[in-house]
Amino acid sequence: MAKTKQQKSLTKWTKQKWRTPSGKKSSVTGEVYAPSRTISKLKSTKKGKAKLAAANKKKRAATKKGKQHAKHGLHKGKKR
Repeated sequence: MAKTKQQKSLTKWTKQKWRTPSGKKSSVTGEVYAPSRTISKLKSTKKGKAKLAAANKKKRAATKKGKQHAKHGLHKGKKR
């Protein structure tokens, strides 16, 4: 039986290596989790670094308010 489009997407998503920009736990640093490839791309440009810093700031503010999830904008345009 062939996998559906959603199943294929989930398989691809789970194979990605997700991490924080520093490589430390998010519970310690308050940083966002994102795929390694995305973090590398963002860290390579000045604009990307600013976007990552803004996302981390939003994540820390949401965590401080007791929220588990933050709308930080790194995944904008992606269907979730």
